[in-house]
Amino acid sequence: MEDLFRVGVIANTHGIKGEVKVFPTTDDPQRYRSLKEVLLDTGKKKHPLEIQGVRFFKNLVIVKFKGIDNINDIEKYKGKDLYVTRENAVPLAEDEYYIADIIGAEVYTEDGAFFGTLKEVMETGANLVYVVEHQGREVLLPVIDDCVKEISPEEHRVVVHIMKGLL
Repeated sequence: MEDLFRVGVIANTHGIKGEVKVFPTTDDPQRYRSLKEVLLDTGKKKHPLEIQGVRFFKNLVIVKFKGIDNINDIEKYKGKDLYVTRENAVPLAEDEYYIADIIGAEVYTEDGAFFGTLKEVMETGANLVYVVEHQGREVLLPVIDDCVKEISPEEHRVVVHIMKGLL
């Protein structure tokens, strides 16, 4: 299971005092208000950064990190990912799971036949869509009750019903 979850990407700098515009990759961008710390993926290591202030602008989060007070100190991290640890992730309700915990899961049909490997989860307006690698190609499966029958992050396994027209 994943221990780090991506919560955003530094899109650009904001002003000259070290603030950054972050494109949130979390379900709820408002969660930045309660975040105390994130891990910046510098490419070589994950560097902890304490959050000093948060504002919202359009679809972005403007974040000020403690100790970074100059545009030159943060500019080199444009395009870099921000993560939180599993302990700092949003708590799950019963029967919920983190998407990161099912990426790479084995996908089986209802009759127990191996179907493929879950490669990606796409978020659409109506529902999630699983991208499954099946016999060398990608198959898109809508995450609806008629199609996805069982999700078991602990077993790294998903059971599906292949609806007519999906193949």
